[in-house]
Amino acid sequence: MIYLDNAATTKMFDGCVKVYGYYACEEYFNPSSMNRYSLKVAKDLEEVRKRIVSKLGHTKGTIIFTSGATESNNLAIMGSKRNGKWEYVFSVGEHPSVYNVAKELEMQGNIIHFVGLQPNGQIDYQELREVLNEKTRLISIMHVSNETGAINDLKLICDIKKQFAPNSLLHVDGVQAFCKIPFELKNYDVDFYTISAHKFHGPKGVGGLYVKNINSLKSIVYGGGQELNLRSGTENVPGIMAMDYAIQHIDINKNFEKVNELKEKFSSILKSDANVNIFESASPYILTIGFNGVNGETLMRALQDKDIVVGTGSACSTKKAGNRVLENIGMNKEEIKTHIRISFNADLTLQEIEKAGKIILQVYNDIREKIN
Repeated sequence: MIYLDNAATTKMFDGCVKVYGYYACEEYFNPSSMNRYSLKVAKDLEEVRKRIVSKLGHTKGTIIFTSGATESNNLAIMGSKRNGKWEYVFSVGEHPSVYNVAKELEMQGNIIHFVGLQPNGQIDYQELREVLNEKTRLISIMHVSNETGAINDLKLICDIKKQFAPNSLLHVDGVQAFCKIPFELKNYDVDFYTISAHKFHGPKGVGGLYVKNINSLKSIVYGGGQELNLRSGTENVPGIMAMDYAIQHIDINKNFEKVNELKEKFSSILKSDANVNIFESASPYILTIGFNGVNGETLMRALQDKDIVVGTGSACSTKKAGNRVLENIGMNKEEIKTHIRISFNADLTLQEIEKAGKIILQVYNDIREKIN
């Protein structure tokens, strides 16, 4: 099998499995208990927090461990909400775990602004300037689009925020960026940054939220007061330690270069067919491709019979009709139906990429001939 749906999830490192098993069966103690074994586990968790902050390229702030990106995004948005006539700003290209929280805030009577997208997939920065004001409480904009691979300009976003809404908070969903694209968070005025372990070869069901200042958040889950009283519930120690293993064993710059090479090779193969449309994006990890005259879901299912696994968009919204992101970069509904999403990882080889590209073109043209 050649797996090309890594934006949905990634295969866990073998080392993560060993670390998970060790903390599940050997160092299985509750970090909130006061015995010496538990205190040792609690210390291990504190060291992981520091290492993740460092991997993010920062020296300040902390990590709140969560069950994954959805919880982290909810905590950042709902936890920063305050009473009063505040306004909240999101892009229309956000993942459902942000976009649907924004819609919930809107249903509760809050003033919500949705910033559109440019044809290149980035947010409309001029529109962002126009909606920000002194009443803006929170801005939430993703780092890398899970649909197109477009990379939003965090420096420009921070500059706009400083000019038009200096007292607002900035949340960034970094799920498709962390441990994938090179950046240093210290270079940006970001208050909250979301990560999810299973997107970078860690386990499912664990993630984190970087928080620059814990006083800017309130808990949305009440209980025993774990995680600096911001996320109650016994920590998923095996998952956290396995996530830490994955983070420490990823060479971001080396992987970025390799995956960029894979993407370029793959693109060159598919561009040989004039009926294939490739959406050019900045992240080498994600490629959105249209196949004229063929339904993307039909192509996806046919490729499975050839042991090629691809995606058709966000794994959290594939059961819903249409594609909000592709619509907002200017594609019509018929064009959208022809698209699939290819997403890479650094363990793939050039030989696998060449093989996959040729099979995809062959299957696509076979389907076209049958239809016509």
